[in-house]
Amino acid sequence: MATILFHEIVFGPIHSRRLGSSLGMNLLPYDGKLCSFDCIYCECGFNKDFRTKTKLPDRENVRAALEDKLIRLQQDNTHIDVITFAGNGEPTLHPQFAGIIDDTILLRDKYYPQAKISVLTNAMHLDKQHVFEALRKVDNPILKLDSVNIDTVCLLDQPNSPSYSVEKQIEQFKRFDGNFIMQTMFLRGTHEGRVVDNTTEDEISGWLEAIRATNPREVMIYTIDRETPSKQLEKVPVEDLRKVAGRVEALGVKVNVAG
Repeated sequence: MATILFHEIVFGPIHSRRLGSSLGMNLLPYDGKLCSFDCIYCECGFNKDFRTKTKLPDRENVRAALEDKLIRLQQDNTHIDVITFAGNGEPTLHPQFAGIIDDTILLRDKYYPQAKISVLTNAMHLDKQHVFEALRKVDNPILKLDSVNIDTVCLLDQPNSPSYSVEKQIEQFKRFDGNFIMQTMFLRGTHEGRVVDNTTEDEISGWLEAIRATNPREVMIYTIDRETPSKQLEKVPVEDLRKVAGRVEALGVKVNVAG
């Protein structure tokens, strides 16, 4: 069973394929997973297998943990490129997310002013104004869009809201006026007897239309790197990812490929 859970609020720094030397932030319980998606490729496993029994860390504890870590890293002359909110699920689910972002910006400016702040989010909660405003403040709001086909999204990402809509997501993306990064996981295989493949021409052409409509400043495309909870999934060859990247670049959009 695939499971990579983070057992502290601040972890790393670790090397990120897409972001460089990354200091991780986990706003979610340390003993389980809390997410509004249940992606079949998630390194943290399926939601049902890792139900949490602990509370979320409060804003004060997050601020104290981050400041302590930044002081120690600074004393050790450790370089970091980015402070990244990810962890054991969806970071924007934390009810104090906006305040935590404000604290993080102040601490970053004090100790590591050259570092960027990134948030990896499934973008499902952009309709909450405090979430949207907080994401507008960070350097890298990295918003997930694995497909524009709702059947594919329900297969790959399994959003927990029956009202989830790709069209609504795209409208929310437009609110960033291009100042965001789109993140897409490409994969193939099968899941519970159904074919998984968001690299078909139909999938790619629709996805490119979403890029045209939302005009992100960058697109991150990647494929499986670790064990997945659904066992019949396959990496997409980097050559195929680069072909997709070329079509994005033809739109005038920067692409980051992680094979």
